[in-house]
Amino acid sequence: MKTPYFVSDKKSGIREAPDLDAIVVGAGFMGIYMAYRMKCSGLNAKVIEAGSNVGGTWYWNRYPGAGCDIESFEYSYAFSEELEQEWKWSRRFPTQPEIEAYLNHVTDRFELRDMMQFDTCVISSIYDAHHALWRVTLSDGTVSTARFVIFAVGELSQSAEIRIPGLDRFKGEILHTFGWPDKDIDLAGKRVGVIGTGSSGIQIIPILAQ
Repeated sequence: MKTPYFVSDKKSGIREAPDLDAIVVGAGFMGIYMAYRMKCSGLNAKVIEAGSNVGGTWYWNRYPGAGCDIESFEYSYAFSEELEQEWKWSRRFPTQPEIEAYLNHVTDRFELRDMMQFDTCVISSIYDAHHALWRVTLSDGTVSTARFVIFAVGELSQSAEIRIPGLDRFKGEILHTFGWPDKDIDLAGKRVGVIGTGSSGIQIIPILAQ
């Protein structure tokens, strides 16, 4: 449904209607919830996601052993009692595959996928105070206008830049927990060095050691 209001330009008399009520950046937990709220409110909104599917940090961080340290019943949506009752977590602390499956289930159950544009990045978002709207340029070259821009990118949406002298001359395979390939990686019989002992390192080391 087209936005039913216009923005008045007193100088030229031009009346411009924004393309959308809102643009949401990111399709993780918060982006999916914002899409749900927009749909329930009857607003015309679009979710822009750099990845090829929903999930946010649980889409990008799919390394072996990835999981959540919050109990599953707390690390889930509470806006729908039916959703809470029908989804059965298999573990007390969920792992990445199950969290990603849960987010895909929520997206499809509430028919939110049509509101989402994947494999697309936001290049710029500039507020046009004269017309009281945002002009958002996307990586596919399109420019959309909206009353509101909601950034739901989270704090784990970018990987740490690796600055190690000589890394460009390393002949072996280099992997990063963020953006782990969505395929089986055969490390059997190989010498593996892990750099970093934060949560990702602690989770992946036991799995690789097996």
